[in-house]
Amino acid sequence: MELQTRQMRYFVAVAEELSFTRAAQKLHIAQQALSAQIKQLEQSLGVVLLTRTTRSVTLTAAGAAFFEDAAATLAAMDAAAERARSMQRTENERLVLGFGEGAALILTEPILSAFRDRHPGVTIEMRQFNYDDPSAGLNDRSVDVAFVRRPISTDGIDFVHLFSEPLMVALPTDHALANRAAVRASELLCEPLLGAANTDPAWNAYWELDEHRDGTPAPVVSRSTTLLEEYQKVAAGIGIVVTTAAARWVPYPGVTAVPIADAAPNEVTVARHRDTDSALVHSFIETARRVRDARPDLVARLSEPDFDDRTMPTLIPY
Repeated sequence: MELQTRQMRYFVAVAEELSFTRAAQKLHIAQQALSAQIKQLEQSLGVVLLTRTTRSVTLTAAGAAFFEDAAATLAAMDAAAERARSMQRTENERLVLGFGEGAALILTEPILSAFRDRHPGVTIEMRQFNYDDPSAGLNDRSVDVAFVRRPISTDGIDFVHLFSEPLMVALPTDHALANRAAVRASELLCEPLLGAANTDPAWNAYWELDEHRDGTPAPVVSRSTTLLEEYQKVAAGIGIVVTTAAARWVPYPGVTAVPIADAAPNEVTVARHRDTDSALVHSFIETARRVRDARPDLVARLSEPDFDDRTMPTLIPY
């Protein structure tokens, strides 16, 4: 027995309308042709699906069972076809990926590779943003999706957690704390601080250690837009800067990075605007989530780093 999708659709229309006249109008075919197709379907199945009188059409018990399964089957087929068309539309398209310093660190390349394998025809355009835009382009919608460090104040953003990274402080090499294995945040509160050149209150409060200051403003002496600018100022003795554990992979003359033992770790996420309906964006985020779950070794290296390991990974995108 070979069922025809067209006959199934015709039957479902009749079953929904319980009228050959209305079903034929809905399907834009002649009523006589519709009736003939339903008879052929019943003959193929070897069952009576409909009870017909001059005044009514009703489903038999077999017809009711077939209607339920046929409707579900057609819905699944339609969904599969639309998914295939949607994936076809994404081919030869472009995804704009925003990121700040370091992107998702050593998870970046595996995520991009997995996404390219999934969408070989899609071009990924990567755009780096400095500290003046901690949303990495999401704030002005100049990107489709972004690797974002939280916290930020931009509204309407959905974040998917990738990993949390401990904080460090970058100090001049001749600083009194530079030879310590770790410091506490309280030891840094009176130090001249290098802040970020942006106006995001959540971002600045976090990186300036406001939660440890009891309402006292941070002694910010200068603001920078890039990591290199910060490090140049640290080496010149202008101030210190709060950074992340990845700092141990960014050697710079005259600068030493020391872990901050009691500071809340920084969360790295993949983020999008909540109202986006882009299939590519959803696919990228799902890919990032899968790679994160598939590479606990990389996540552990980022979340629980060996601070004595200063060997730069080959995958870090600086």
